[in-house]
Amino acid sequence: MKHARDKLYMASNGIVQPIGPATDEEWAIFISLVRDEYDRLHPDDTFDDLKRRARFSKEDQGILRDWMATAAQRVAAATG
Repeated sequence: MKHARDKLYMASNGIVQPIGPATDEEWAIFISLVRDEYDRLHPDDTFDDLKRRARFSKEDQGILRDWMATAAQRVAAATG
């Protein structure tokens, strides 16, 4: 996914917000922090499939947003 060109957004209560970080580099870092865990916890699914479905599914947008929030927490914890 080319994030700069293909941003993911989620609408909630009439407010449209981007899902995940702002840059491709941050996306790569965030994904590296959660992809393996997502794939392990969802053996019949992949993180890449989740990202594709999030373009069309509000439920998957919420799931992806939650995983990106987890990655953001991990980055914050690691950087102090």
